[in-house]
Amino acid sequence: MPGRPPATPVRIVLADDEPLLRAGLRVVIEAEGTVRVVAEAADGLELLDAVRRHRPDVVLVDVQMPGMDGFATLRALAGEPDSPPAAVLTIFDLDGYVSEALRIGVQGFLLKDAEPAALIRAVLDLAAGGAVLDPRITARLLPRLVAGGRERVPPRLDELTMRERQVLSLVAAGHPNAAIGESLGLAEATVKKYVSAVLAKLGAQNRVQAALLAQGLGVG
Repeated sequence: MPGRPPATPVRIVLADDEPLLRAGLRVVIEAEGTVRVVAEAADGLELLDAVRRHRPDVVLVDVQMPGMDGFATLRALAGEPDSPPAAVLTIFDLDGYVSEALRIGVQGFLLKDAEPAALIRAVLDLAAGGAVLDPRITARLLPRLVAGGRERVPPRLDELTMRERQVLSLVAAGHPNAAIGESLGLAEATVKKYVSAVLAKLGAQNRVQAALLAQGLGVG
């Protein structure tokens, strides 16, 4: 299940240009012992170097950083071999930020004022292959996504098989592939094929977009 503590701490790199805020987030994230910050970065170049040196399980990136900002950093990170799951971590929930993050293909969008337990659970879910989006952002984006895709999405949704709908429902709940396989009695490789088929039929770029569309269309 998502959020289940791993046998060893999830290793993350935390990027933010404010040292005090990084220190506070580090205390929060490491509080339960399930997550460990292996490196911090004050800008995009430092983050990319830290990722290459430490090969973390998850990367949390602030949007507003000097020099190479969060989005430029995430684009560069996506081009790295075996790039880790990445989430935007910001105090701003502007729609433009969220839309850009989704276009880049990040696996999560989190707000810095999230409850500590929610932030830790989100990191664990990301490490397990899940997708996370702060519920406050979901509530704002759903009406626009559904309205914008009303002409295109429902016919594609009708093309999903019963098994694909089951997989989509679990993706929408934030479950990673391993947990989906366990729930449905499928091999993880089989789940990956179902997820790929679902994304193609919905026209979604990633799991976050698929999850938002599923929630907006009442799949669950």
